[in-house]
Amino acid sequence: MTDKGYEVAHIDELEELPINKGEFVWRPVRRRFGITAFGTNAYTANAGQRVIEEHSETGGHQELYVVLRGRATFTLDGEEVAAPAGTLVHVFDPEVKRGAVGEEGTTILVVGAKPGEAFTPSTWERSAEALRFWPTEEWDKAIAVLESHLEATPENGGVHYNLACAKARAGRTAEALSDLRRAVELQPTFAEYAQADDDLASIRDDPGFPAPPAE
Repeated sequence: MTDKGYEVAHIDELEELPINKGEFVWRPVRRRFGITAFGTNAYTANAGQRVIEEHSETGGHQELYVVLRGRATFTLDGEEVAAPAGTLVHVFDPEVKRGAVGEEGTTILVVGAKPGEAFTPSTWERSAEALRFWPTEEWDKAIAVLESHLEATPENGGVHYNLACAKARAGRTAEALSDLRRAVELQPTFAEYAQADDDLASIRDDPGFPAPPAE
């Protein structure tokens, strides 16, 4: 922050944090500028890799995606949309399932907030600070970040799930199982995710591992 009332930075000057096991790069725009009125981040793709995770906005956020450079293919509720540089994609219905794959170097800026409510940083953004340690396998650092977030949001299933993954990778089996079971209690869909998550492979045969959801 500066005392001028404004600040300028180039997208390439922002910190680059590899997430999703290095699948793409997160540039924390909101955190860089100290923005508190709305959420905004940028993501850069590796070749042919996902640059926007497939998701819907369960928190009710509307989102605007701006393709700054490169070329992406968005999938919006199953419909593919070509998005070269300069394309704006506004997803105003939070229930729309969206995601995007980009060519090497494709960079997308995302701006979002929930209509009618004061902005608060998303749980994903807080947890993503820990995901930067996955490529380097610095599990203790990841666990420390996630545990600090858990103190602020103890009932958040996503933080418990990521903690389970990091602790399983670190060989802390009993703690990993405890966090995983708590994650499933808070958000039952994690039982399905856990069945194929490589991070949890070391504990999947344990009798305490959550069962897959019934068909």
